[in-house]
Amino acid sequence: MAKLEPRNRKVKILATVGPASHDPAMLRRLLLAGADAFRVNMSHGDHATHAETIQAIRALEKEFARPIAILCDLQGPKLRVGTFKEGKAIIRHSGHFILDRDPAPGNENRVCLPHPELFGILEKGQRLLIDDGKIRLRIIRADDQEILCSAEVGGVISDRKGVNIPDVEIPIPALTDKDRKDLAFAVQNGADWIALSFVQRPEDIAEARRLMGGYGALCAKIEKPQAVKRLGEILELADAVMVARGDLGVELNPEEVPPLQKRIVAAARTVGKPVIVATQMLESMIESPAPTRAEVSDVANAVYDGADAVMLSAETAAGKWPEEAVTIMHRIAGEVERDPGYKGRVHFHATLPDATTADALSHACMTIAETVSIAAIIVFTGSGASARRVARERPATPMLVLTPSTGTARRMALLWGAHAVTTRDIGSFEEMIAKGKRMALRHGFGHAGSKLIALAGVPFGTPGATNLLHVVTLTGDELKRA
Repeated sequence: MAKLEPRNRKVKILATVGPASHDPAMLRRLLLAGADAFRVNMSHGDHATHAETIQAIRALEKEFARPIAILCDLQGPKLRVGTFKEGKAIIRHSGHFILDRDPAPGNENRVCLPHPELFGILEKGQRLLIDDGKIRLRIIRADDQEILCSAEVGGVISDRKGVNIPDVEIPIPALTDKDRKDLAFAVQNGADWIALSFVQRPEDIAEARRLMGGYGALCAKIEKPQAVKRLGEILELADAVMVARGDLGVELNPEEVPPLQKRIVAAARTVGKPVIVATQMLESMIESPAPTRAEVSDVANAVYDGADAVMLSAETAAGKWPEEAVTIMHRIAGEVERDPGYKGRVHFHATLPDATTADALSHACMTIAETVSIAAIIVFTGSGASARRVARERPATPMLVLTPSTGTARRMALLWGAHAVTTRDIGSFEEMIAKGKRMALRHGFGHAGSKLIALAGVPFGTPGATNLLHVVTLTGDELKRA
């Protein structure tokens, strides 16, 4: 069995798989370079290719005996204009332009907007952003047949370019027919996480959850202003959130995105749910073997904020330097976490414990680790809830998560600071201590004389019963047995 050492960093790296990386040999190189989890983008490719990717990742998981998370990212509803007579047209700056329901090919004056649900709900003064905001229209008049706009920023518009409408909640479901098929595929093929795109309301989460049938975990992508307004409700229902800065940067002013990123990260940490920062983190590495200084700072800031994971998109999916992108991200994260100022920065947001035994003990783990030299916090968990509460505290001490659930272990690959191991459940206090010591030594967490914290629940095997904290010391005899 191949050996893969613990990462020695807390933040996780999520790498997107695509044409540049779906080959099993490249996936292996990305894992060795530092990837902890892989994103399968359902917007591109077909189910047969995605199934091959998932099988290749599971083969790596078996080869290295390391749980690996697979996140299937649903495309979500895409609003697009129709087609043009010449394939494209030019919208004049400050000129008028109409979007209507006529399916005839468009020209420089009009084009079809093949989304009847939008007519009748838009109002004067609202914005329409086309082609990722390259063209910006302001509504002058709107009725149930056409939308007359003034072009604040004109330019070339071509067939089926995307449309963003930031100023109104769009009356369409977050799941299209394609998404439903893709979600069923993801569940059938054992995806650990499902990412739901263009979430606007808590009801979107509830619908996806129903279709998942209790399998896997759900990540809500925060990429619309409407989702930001209802962030608390969405966080309550989702298992994790992603700061999807691509569409957020289109629908909001650019300067609004950085503070919003910090706000979303802080909100997710407060409730103890993983948060992923995504989009354009090392964008220049699609073409270049080295990132810009601004990109390095961008990744570093997400790590300083205490994000659970940072994501690579086109850099690993379609770029020329996928392995180098993962390597650079791994190096940036490691350097930040070694910074003497990191501890103070990562705790910029206070996460006070809730009035529960589990939270009190999770908080105590960090307090003890700061007072006594602790090699690792060992968390025994079935669902992963105890590990999430410990990770919420952002302790400097490594966390070894021991679970009988393969699914839980895989999902931990996106949780800050968690090194998960799948092992048989425990049945007694003595077995817990013996197994905790043995696994800590086996996976490189401590040596003879090291102290460990064990966190578990009694009776063992009972979900949500975290009520036991014990400090133990490793001995030379245990080192021999490990």
